Amino acid sequence: MSTALPRARHLAGLAGLLVLSACSTLGPQVSGNGHPPAAAACVPVADGDPLVGNWLSVSAQAGVAGALRTLYTLNADGSMAYVEQIKRPRQPSQGLYETGCWTYQGQTLTLRTQESNGLPVNLDDPIYINRFRVLRVQPDALRLQGPQGQAIQAKRMSPGYRLPF
Repeated sequence: MSTALPRARHLAGLAGLLVLSACSTLGPQVSGNGHPPAAAACVPVADGDPLVGNWLSVSAQAGVAGALRTLYTLNADGSMAYVEQIKRPRQPSQGLYETGCWTYQGQTLTLRTQESNGLPVNLDDPIYINRFRVLRVQPDALRLQGPQGQAIQAKRMSPGYRLPF
């Protein structure tokens, strides 16, 4: 009896498992107790904090065709939304939508993402913590220094403002 047929079935079964595993998605990170790590509750900011509001930054980056629009929504309850969108000529907009908490201590604005595009993130991954140096806060303008040292100028937008797609 030939061993080629059982070996072929074994390889076909292995190939099927590989296809199925490639189609599956990874679930949220889990802690030692088998549950996803709980996101920390946001801490409300002081009454009258000048950073509370919607801030829109529009910029261009070298080598990127189109405008990069970023909307920072900083709420008084300490929650935040961060929407980044690239708008290119004759193409649909592409974007990123993150939510979480924000704090402002000293000259540092810290955004801590808890969900990215509606999915929980690994709270231990430093990519989801962004720190900005606050250079100037005015009633209608905000100047920041970004995590990579880039200058960010944003203007205050009305409450409820959303980026158009």
